[in-house]
Amino acid sequence: MGSRRRNVPQPLAAVTAEESVTFRAAVQDVTPLQVSPRAEHPRVLPRPVAHRRTADERPALADSLSDHSPWENPPESDEALCFLRPGLSPQILRRLRRGHWGIQAELDLHGLTVDEARGQLAQFLAESTQLGLRCVRIIHGKGHGSPQREPVLKGRVRAWLMQRDEVLAFCQARAADGGSGAAIALLRAT
Repeated sequence: MGSRRRNVPQPLAAVTAEESVTFRAAVQDVTPLQVSPRAEHPRVLPRPVAHRRTADERPALADSLSDHSPWENPPESDEALCFLRPGLSPQILRRLRRGHWGIQAELDLHGLTVDEARGQLAQFLAESTQLGLRCVRIIHGKGHGSPQREPVLKGRVRAWLMQRDEVLAFCQARAADGGSGAAIALLRAT
């Protein structure tokens, strides 16, 4: 079998005085290019979304959300069913209630079973965080279509939101955004 030659960079030889004179004579009529005063910034590409990884993690994310509600005896008013991660300013919750952050995405859970809703919510929160979204709306419904006309998903969605580290705060949506049939959540910035 024949031997293969590899292209190995060779060290540059020293330039002689004669070569330097010849080069300068060859380029004496050349006008240097004008340097642009504009700076060229590198193009910032959006972060890639790992769809395969998200799909692989979906079952684990769904299983990690418990149906246990932290409210043994739910408060009388829906306004009391707000959540703010410990250590954060109460001002964040006030701003969230007043619509300070624009809603960037929403998830509608109407007509889903509890297991389907759990999986959809986990996936939605993971994708929203990957995309760098800050404020999202989760529509859980008011329970008008359920057998006892009681909301099935409302308490569970709120319990699931409290379990997710990316959720900083949430509260009931304003009337214009769904009222007691939806929750607005503020997500951690990435």
